[in-house]
Amino acid sequence: MAKKALVAYFSASGVTAALAKRLADAIGADLHEIQPEVPYTKEDLDWMNKNSRSSVEMNDKSFRPPVANRVENISDYDTIYVGFPIWWYVAPTIINTFLEQYDLTGKEIIPFATSGSSGMGWTNEELKASCKGAVLKEGKRFAANAGAAELKVWAEKI
Repeated sequence: MAKKALVAYFSASGVTAALAKRLADAIGADLHEIQPEVPYTKEDLDWMNKNSRSSVEMNDKSFRPPVANRVENISDYDTIYVGFPIWWYVAPTIINTFLEQYDLTGKEIIPFATSGSSGMGWTNEELKASCKGAVLKEGKRFAANAGAAELKVWAEKI
């Protein structure tokens, strides 16, 4: 039986969404947007303001922003690519919320990210506990304009 892949992504500004769509198209995967129960505003994302929502969430590693939607058929997937913007050198905590709501036993979790300048940082260290029973692969940060061919080559290598 062929492996079935899902590209699940959280995108605060649309950059990661565009990359996730290109990846899903390039590898023939299903696509799922991770939607926060309360959408983020521009003010929420102001990382220069230590009292902004994103700053408060990222300073408390136990915080789990609620997710508004679920993948109903998660058991159908062998591989889950999880995309997000890098916040404070890691995945936003909503990615932990997303991963922790499922039984991921036996699945491959492959992170990918967008960022203006930083790399993947401590992403895998921060996500590992949220991927119980899964194999968490090394992720990669892509430029926002990464093309389908580059994404496909990367996905095939993993």
